[in-house]
Amino acid sequence: MSTHQTGLRAFLSDPAQGGAPDNPLSALLLQVADTVKILSAMIAQGAIADMTVKLESQNVQGETQMKLDLMSNDLFIEQLKSGGLTHGLASEEMDETVLLAKQPGKAPYLVIFDPLDGSSNVPINVSIGSIFSVLQAPADHLAEATDYLQAGSRQVAAGYALYGPATMLVLTVGKGTHGFTLDHESNEFVLTHPAISIPEDTAEFAINASNARFWEPPVKRYIAECKAGSTDVRARDFNMRWVASMVADIHRILMRGGIYLYPKDNKDHTKAGRLRLMYEANPMAMLVEQAGGIASTGRMRILEIEPADVHQRVPVVMGSRNEVLRVERYHQDYDTGKDESGKSPFFSDRSFYM
Repeated sequence: MSTHQTGLRAFLSDPAQGGAPDNPLSALLLQVADTVKILSAMIAQGAIADMTVKLESQNVQGETQMKLDLMSNDLFIEQLKSGGLTHGLASEEMDETVLLAKQPGKAPYLVIFDPLDGSSNVPINVSIGSIFSVLQAPADHLAEATDYLQAGSRQVAAGYALYGPATMLVLTVGKGTHGFTLDHESNEFVLTHPAISIPEDTAEFAINASNARFWEPPVKRYIAECKAGSTDVRARDFNMRWVASMVADIHRILMRGGIYLYPKDNKDHTKAGRLRLMYEANPMAMLVEQAGGIASTGRMRILEIEPADVHQRVPVVMGSRNEVLRVERYHQDYDTGKDESGKSPFFSDRSFYM
């Protein structure tokens, strides 16, 4: 199977991906892909079509919305509704879930999404994305809000679109993580990055350093060691990267390794973390794990969290295996009193998970 000739439809029909010509999950993912194609063209218009306008409205997160936030949200809803396979949906841009099915058992999936991740980058023409998670819908009743509250380990598919120099769709159905690039001549997604594998080791980290004064000691310890580089216990130099778009930062890690941190902090004690579990952390965690990486809060596996709310926030630490394990060890050291000062004493590379 040549990656240069394999389109998304053929890939999803491959028995190795659990596909079949009449597979409803494959059909749903093709609907998502069509949505991404339309949205990619809209984004490309930029300021020409006033796509960079900031509105006065705010979403449920209290974040100021861009015009493109609302347009992308409406587009996802319209496309999923017309496709007939989505029982109900939830979005970062809406307070409540939306029921699309008219009767139980007719549409098998719940779709949860962030229609436009990193929208603050729109006015400056930096890479942004869309993130989606697919869950099984109830078969015996019409979905209620509680039916969406499934642990990430129960996702049947997850993925993101990256709108950058090229438009890419990266997805998993639980059989590896695979990347597709939009061929603008054929208007089809072509498999360009099969079976993505995240290196276990890395010398790159991604974190919003402006929040450093609010971090917990385990994170301060880890970042201090990375910054000290070859002059301290890590014995090698690290580079820091930060795009302010989760899609862009995680995509880089999938392509060449790294660790992404949006940890718990004390900037706002009412929030357990910054990123949303259901439509940011969970789908990205599935993609990272399927590529051989680890996705954690620093204290537990993200995909094992039992959600209490569709818009629940969690700390996020994900990427190259050995770096995430190190951050987890630092949290355990701190929580058990082994590193009360939050400093960086030398210790062995052995993990409490190994």
